[in-house]
Amino acid sequence: MIEYLYLFLISMLPIAELRGAIPLGIYWGLSPILVFIVAIIGNILPVPFILLFAESIEKYLRKSEKISNMLDWLFERTYKKADEKVRRWEYLALILFVAIPLPGTGAWAGSLIAYLFKFDIKKSMLSIFVGVLIAGVIVLIASLGLLNIF
Repeated sequence: MIEYLYLFLISMLPIAELRGAIPLGIYWGLSPILVFIVAIIGNILPVPFILLFAESIEKYLRKSEKISNMLDWLFERTYKKADEKVRRWEYLALILFVAIPLPGTGAWAGSLIAYLFKFDIKKSMLSIFVGVLIAGVIVLIASLGLLNIF
């Protein structure tokens, strides 16, 4: 049972998320369904906190001029790269961004995008949850497929 706790915690991490937890659970020989459920729950759990507290965290970080300048650069870069697409497709873009199981995408990054573009919190949480489910299915299928190959 401790393995499921490890998977839960790994799926909460911003870089690993469920993209790391699901393959690890499959590798450990755990129940694919339980691995999927635990990873989904762990991955989605930080989202409401990120969405609710991002503004307070940003205000705190901006007390440092260096960090404030870095945030300005990061936010400006994000707007330039994503503004047209995100504004046009809004929540569908958020779902697809979170659903793509690649580095730099996922629930954490999707939550930050929702914050930066001032999306509605409830709609963002639903969109991110749908994206996490899609990513979970993709990663689970890929993990099971790789297991069968080897």
